[in-house]
Amino acid sequence: MSEVSRVIPANEYQRSRWKNGLGWTREIVRVPDGDCWNWRLSIAEIERDSEFSIFPDIDRELVLVRGNGLRLRFADGEVSELPPPHGRFRFAGERAVAGELVDGTTHDFNLMWRRGLVETELLHRPLVGPMLFFVEPHTHWAIHLLSGQAEFDADSGLPPLWAGDTALLIGDAGRRRYALQGGGELLAIRIQELDQK
Repeated sequence: MSEVSRVIPANEYQRSRWKNGLGWTREIVRVPDGDCWNWRLSIAEIERDSEFSIFPDIDRELVLVRGNGLRLRFADGEVSELPPPHGRFRFAGERAVAGELVDGTTHDFNLMWRRGLVETELLHRPLVGPMLFFVEPHTHWAIHLLSGQAEFDADSGLPPLWAGDTALLIGDAGRRRYALQGGGELLAIRIQELDQK
């Protein structure tokens, strides 16, 4: 993997149209870069009721990060709601689904990963003191700060995190510990690359 640990400030996210052209997203990162990514983080900006793009062979999880709620209405009849403050739902990218706004525009954190190549775990946690994250080959963390501010230990070489920023903690040759301190709320995403032997 060519990625290195770093902080991506919120003002550097790349805004682009959805694949189906019906909405906007702010892409945080895709790994590897290019069309054949294995995992991707973005924030969808949903301003009106609309169908979502279809992503074959991709699993995804949505987390409401701003707004009064989003309703997911699937073509097979299932309905799921993401209530404030941080409702969430995990589903297969092949499923046809439309997003319905409960009361006004929403911003929704969007984790996507390629089935069979990557496994993920998304945690929503308060940050009220030090938190430890361990990375090693094929195991990485993405830390998205929902609110507040935080900083890593000095020997990490990483700058502080402000609300809306995302830190990527990328495993390389050995095991490494990152200590994060501050106050606020965060999403912590553990990304495990599966052995393809």
